[in-house]
Amino acid sequence: MKVLVEVASKNIENYADKCDALLLGLCKFSVMNMVSFTVDEIRDIVLKYPQLEIFVKMDKNIFNDEIDEVKRCLKELNDIPIRGIFFYDLALLELKQELSLSFDLVWSQTHMVTNYRTCDYYYQKGVSYALLSKEITLDEIVEISEKSSVQTIVEVVSLPSVGFSRRKLVHNYYEDLGEEGNSHLSVLEKITNKKYLVREEDAGTVFLLDEVLNGTSVISSLYQAGVDYILLKEEGIDSFLELICDTKNYISLGCSDSSYVEKYKKLGDSTGFFFKKTIYRVKK
Repeated sequence: MKVLVEVASKNIENYADKCDALLLGLCKFSVMNMVSFTVDEIRDIVLKYPQLEIFVKMDKNIFNDEIDEVKRCLKELNDIPIRGIFFYDLALLELKQELSLSFDLVWSQTHMVTNYRTCDYYYQKGVSYALLSKEITLDEIVEISEKSSVQTIVEVVSLPSVGFSRRKLVHNYYEDLGEEGNSHLSVLEKITNKKYLVREEDAGTVFLLDEVLNGTSVISSLYQAGVDYILLKEEGIDSFLELICDTKNYISLGCSDSSYVEKYKKLGDSTGFFFKKTIYRVKK
């Protein structure tokens, strides 16, 4: 099992010897990034750090007037030995086939990557990896990993994303109040009494739960189930570089060091949906 890191800094040298793979958001065509990278910057990173697997995020909805530029970026990325591209819009699946591109694809449709049959459907369409939904349980993740042909990626430490809107919601909020404001808000949801971070980007508005998803306690189970990658996201995580090193070492020892899990209880007790089923009921 490999450690994939989504960075919040362009200081790649800080991560290079600590993890197996990096996830880099592509400028203009990715969302929910602290930092994003141009194709030229990605090329330089790949050449400078050949020991790292580099995945690129192109997880934005693509519009008709962007397709020519998307094609250009895909062709340029195809000439770089990246490991794969995370996609949301199915246009990328079609363009990969149309342009006969050689890189792998990662199905990354957030709340939709929930079962092994659909994973295998995309595998038959040429998709090699799947970033599994954060809204499924550990048992469901294990089932997908054991029954699907795709290589699985599971997000285990992050500030979880809960939504994205193309609209400039923060800007609109302050404009409606007739006030000056910045691109960030903190919102308290009254029913659950949970805080959310709202951040406006060029592509739209991001909603994050202001609570660390701490899946360090399930890494051993993921390892035993044959999950291929775990994803650590840097945004909002203290002592992140130490976390990467400790996690990599924990996996290299077969997840047998119980002190690792004990140490990272400090990240909090929120395990997301790993042990909590989502049940839909008709409201009477």
